[in-house]
Amino acid sequence: MKLYRGNDGLELERDGRLQKIDDDVLARLFASERGEIEEILASVEGKGDHVQARGQLPPVPEGAEIWAAGVTYLRSKSARMEESEAAGGDVFYDMVYEAERPELFFKSMGYRAVGDGGEIRVREDSTWDVPEPELTLAINAGGEIFGYTVGNDVSSRSIEGENPLYLPQAKVYNGSCAIGPCLLLGREALKEDAFIKLKIMRGREVMFNDSTDLGQLKRGLEELVEYLYRELDFSKGAMLMTGTGLVPGTDFTLRSGDVVEIEIEGIGRLTNVVA
Repeated sequence: MKLYRGNDGLELERDGRLQKIDDDVLARLFASERGEIEEILASVEGKGDHVQARGQLPPVPEGAEIWAAGVTYLRSKSARMEESEAAGGDVFYDMVYEAERPELFFKSMGYRAVGDGGEIRVREDSTWDVPEPELTLAINAGGEIFGYTVGNDVSSRSIEGENPLYLPQAKVYNGSCAIGPCLLLGREALKEDAFIKLKIMRGREVMFNDSTDLGQLKRGLEELVEYLYRELDFSKGAMLMTGTGLVPGTDFTLRSGDVVEIEIEGIGRLTNVVA
């Protein structure tokens, strides 16, 4: 099943049929406790068939928090060591990759996130900016993973590279978080080695085109959720970006007008334009 959130409400794709559903279903899923997801989905009644999904808004309640994990792929560790070497941060990222405790940081509130087709941004005071394609988990209030979506953790590598303590400024700003196009519902719905693709277009020129798979993720999904929920309550649920294994080289930075396409097998494609 896939859940879409559009300007005219929610739509559920189930058994090949796309139907409009009550607008409160998304919030109910995120606010639910363990063991309640299947009951909520079973009670959902469709309101007529639709031809195609019109999901444009991010599939997350506006009051839910979006967090992110870092240094969960070897490629991400190497890239962040490269960007922060001059500031001495390379040692820290190497330690985090090998440590028992993962790196977790706040990314956005739901109302600040951008959906499929929306505009992402780069900071005006940054000189080196990249998209970071990430599998993103939908987690209910009880700490249960109930869905998956595509995320783009847009980041300023120049600011983070100055000093690792500048991470919040490099990661958290208007237009830095995009998720969509839908929620893939069900714990068994996603392949463990599903591919992730990143393509960046500048006009008609392909600036970057590469892929990896979830099998390269160093940390388990349940492990990341356990650490996030260990000392925090999320009454409205949460989303968690799980890190990136695709990073453009040091010779690339996002520019206004670039088109970023991120696809995860089984979920779909998230497309955004740089404002």
